[in-house]
Amino acid sequence: MADIARIAGVSRATVSRALNGSKLLSPETRERIVELARSMNYSINVAAQNLRLKQNRTIAVIVPFDPSTRQHLSDPFFLSLIGSIADALTARGLEMLLSRADVSELETATQCVDAGRASGIVLIGQWHLHDHLNELARRAVPFVVWGARMADQAYATVGGDNSRGGELATAHLLRSGAKRVVFLGDTGLPEIAERFEGYRRAHERAGIKPVARLRRDTPFVQASIIADVEDLVNSGARFDAIFAASDLMAMTAISTLRRLGRGVPDDILVVGYDDIPLASFFHPALSTVRQPIESAGEQLVESLLEQLAGNAPASRQLVTELIVRESSVVASRTA
Repeated sequence: MADIARIAGVSRATVSRALNGSKLLSPETRERIVELARSMNYSINVAAQNLRLKQNRTIAVIVPFDPSTRQHLSDPFFLSLIGSIADALTARGLEMLLSRADVSELETATQCVDAGRASGIVLIGQWHLHDHLNELARRAVPFVVWGARMADQAYATVGGDNSRGGELATAHLLRSGAKRVVFLGDTGLPEIAERFEGYRRAHERAGIKPVARLRRDTPFVQASIIADVEDLVNSGARFDAIFAASDLMAMTAISTLRRLGRGVPDDILVVGYDDIPLASFFHPALSTVRQPIESAGEQLVESLLEQLAGNAPASRQLVTELIVRESSVVASRTA
């Protein structure tokens, strides 16, 4: 707005009046400023305007839905993260608008901001939307994403250190005596790709070459997880550990292994990712990489509020830690 005012030779207040259609200005002046704003790709952020005027205290929390994976909103990790965000918003006197959006129609998710129903958006997950999210950022839509920090990124992300988490999990399995570690997870997703990079780096530092056949680009679909584990066992593939990209994936793998006559941890060591509440109550108790869910909500909300205050989007990376439980520890193996 300041740039438009400078070029037009008017005050910022005059620019604001023109863009809001004020009748206090002559039609010629109003049209000249509107045309200049249009040529500069400027648009009014109604949500930020409402927040400044204290007319809108609502933040939209959107969970993208991919019909091909059918990952449900009832996923315990999603629920934990949504709860953390809700706590952070409530502590600041803000309201939460929760919704889902088809990943192929993400544009519709911004309508809540465009219409002034929400001041900004917290988006849970990048999925395969990096280019689209960059485009939204260039349009100055106020939003923050729970996801991985990527190169050439114009938008803000908050997420755990996935690469470090993947390395911690894999290094633990290798130290525990595993030689052939399966990786289960869809590496087409940015966060999972980073976890696989940690898996690869742990092997490199241990002087062990990963077995290409043991890398499984498994989506977050129960049937696909079961099918991949069954294929590993029935094909005669040699493996003695599994690093799964989520706790639910790890639990599904353990149940499948048990049905096929393989014990965990006696035959196969398993580590998951997220540390959902159920992980410590599962049998055997699941070793996992803990994501800092409690601080995640705080950081997501803070990042968004900074944007609404006029600051540039800034990404934040949170610390992850390995939680060792029964599923990856066998007394006969070296811990």
